[in-house]
Amino acid sequence: MGNRQFRDHLHLRSEGTSLLLDCTGDRLPRVLHWGADLGELTGAALTAVATAAAETQLMSGTVDIPVEVGVLPELSAGWLGTPGLSGHRDGRAFSAAFSVRELAASAGNGVVVDATDKQAGLSLRLELELELTASGLVRQRAALTNDGEGTFTLDGLLLALPVPSHATELLDLTGRHLRERAPQRHEFTEGTHLRENRRGRTGADATLVQVAGERGFGFRTGEVWGLHVAWSGNHRSLAERTSGGVSLLGGGETLLPGEIRLAPGASYESPWIYGSYGRGLDELAGRFHGYLRGREHHPGRPRPVTLNTWEAVYFQQDLDKLKALADAAAEVGAERFVLDDGWFRHRRDDRAGLGDWYVDEGVWPEGLHPLVAHVRGLGLEFGLWFEPEMINPDSDLARAHPEWIMSTGGRTPPEQRHQQVLDVGRPEAYAYLLERISALVAEYAIDYLKWDHNRDLVEAGSGPAGVAGVHAQTAAVYRLMDELRARHPGLEIESCSSGGARIDLGVLERTDRVWTSDCNDALERQQIQRWTGLLLPPELMGAHVGPPASHTTGRTHTLDFRAGTAFFGHLGIEWDLTEASREDRDRLAEWIAAHKELRPLLHGGTVVRGDHPDPALWVHGVVAPDRSRAVYALVQTATSPNISPGRIRLPGLDVAVGYRISPLAPGDRGGRYATERLSWWGGGVELPGRVLSTLGIQAPALFPDSLLLIDVRAVRDAENTAKEGTRR
Repeated sequence: MGNRQFRDHLHLRSEGTSLLLDCTGDRLPRVLHWGADLGELTGAALTAVATAAAETQLMSGTVDIPVEVGVLPELSAGWLGTPGLSGHRDGRAFSAAFSVRELAASAGNGVVVDATDKQAGLSLRLELELELTASGLVRQRAALTNDGEGTFTLDGLLLALPVPSHATELLDLTGRHLRERAPQRHEFTEGTHLRENRRGRTGADATLVQVAGERGFGFRTGEVWGLHVAWSGNHRSLAERTSGGVSLLGGGETLLPGEIRLAPGASYESPWIYGSYGRGLDELAGRFHGYLRGREHHPGRPRPVTLNTWEAVYFQQDLDKLKALADAAAEVGAERFVLDDGWFRHRRDDRAGLGDWYVDEGVWPEGLHPLVAHVRGLGLEFGLWFEPEMINPDSDLARAHPEWIMSTGGRTPPEQRHQQVLDVGRPEAYAYLLERISALVAEYAIDYLKWDHNRDLVEAGSGPAGVAGVHAQTAAVYRLMDELRARHPGLEIESCSSGGARIDLGVLERTDRVWTSDCNDALERQQIQRWTGLLLPPELMGAHVGPPASHTTGRTHTLDFRAGTAFFGHLGIEWDLTEASREDRDRLAEWIAAHKELRPLLHGGTVVRGDHPDPALWVHGVVAPDRSRAVYALVQTATSPNISPGRIRLPGLDVAVGYRISPLAPGDRGGRYATERLSWWGGGVELPGRVLSTLGIQAPALFPDSLLLIDVRAVRDAENTAKEGTRR
């Protein structure tokens, strides 16, 4: 890659995606095309395509040179939008003009760029690559080094990817505690649509993926481009369109004032910024899923069905009660038992004890050993809840070390949920957490940590001077998780944060699943899981069967709707099974058995979602990689405006193959009307994949808040199936 052709233009290809880079001159690379595969381009053809893509037109009222927007947009190039680099050296060096010193091939399918601005006293190392795994994701990050004299104060570093002018709509996500991942979409107008998070964690209202797309794009239609910031602290993502015709997506870390001050020779490394292109949101999401599944540390064994004790006992922990709960869990087929909040000193409610990571001798005079032995005797794994980054003012730790509470130095931030934030960036606090958690993991051979984080970081100052500390806190938590996993091979960690408030690819580099939401109401979960799936595959999303009446909404749903909603994710139970009826426990065992049988498909297949016109009827499913089998869910989320829901199309099937479709037990009960309407295909009917994915089948009328599972299996070639269908 060291030849002149590489220095001029570079065309990267992977899984239907092309990334065309202009590396001419000594400025930072410019992305000429990111999107659909352009095919094989070499020599003169590559030069011609790149030259055509790079053409710009000078307009009145602008600088007298073409404004070329690099992956780190620079004011010095004439760019007057959001700058890629914001900072200064006591007011000087506020604008950089990086000159490329070297371009080299990266270990992946990409390029490493070393550039410098001698006048500003800065150097930049940029990594840009197109993943060669099954994903076809673009990702980039940058490291900035202070080569000059004195301190350089970095205010922000933003990396960008352009999108074409026909991307005229934007979609991102917002939400709140108990209602995460709510979609919002609108026109991509001129100006900046900025989503900035200052919560100190990813946030329940995080955008997750900033998407630009063709007008009217859906899950299966329209070109879409999405950007994700892989960072668990403060961050920002933006969609920007200028009057000069430039449209881009950008992202990076949001830095608090004075948070990054680079001494001579010091460096700052940005988080990875991921970009995904697709024809429809399913393909965009599938690239993220493929990337995650291709990692060496992606969970490789079947995801254990997990019972978590929170909604069964809350803080009222009792050995006999928990043993009975473990017995019931094993009986229905659970494989992991997780003891939630309330096991450590002084923790009878949420007002005290956080930080005192010692087993409470008053509740557990023999430690957790009797419970752990009982759980393991049933063949279950054992997991334990922690909230390491938080501290109650009413705790032995806070009384011994009040200076470990994050603050500005002159005042204490307002409490949230009766707790403050522990300054993990302080070496002594970090060492305390590492020792305590590691000791407990070793003593009880803990398999799994539920790692919670239940408040925002407000005025998160660190150290005696109370300097801004969110960046250092986030980096320290990453190191803590990494060190615990290194000390205890095989330890799994769940990212929980008031439910789904810490879901990003940064924390998922060191965790094995996320808790998608504290809300187990199946109706709310349908939307939460649907849109969390824009980034994560099902096996990383904790999805539990709650009790008949939801703890958070008070709504009541049937067991089949609750279990069918959790069925596709990392299945679990959040319910006091000791109080469940025998009928319910037997029915739950049926659902768990079916989930285990289908786990390889559910957690290894391609996630698909249909663009059904009736907003009350959702269609989603998982298709095997070879498309030999699929499982779909028809979900009635409300009363339909029409008497008949119409035909539903089953996406993702092989159009050249015939399939047998039939209801899938135990999700084959959709209500009285569904049973009547299923009579024509209830015993199984064969149709070509082309028919199922284009013409579709008549949907049964379902009760609101119910679902139906459909089993689809390849049987023979489409021609024979079509002939048989004609005879019928």
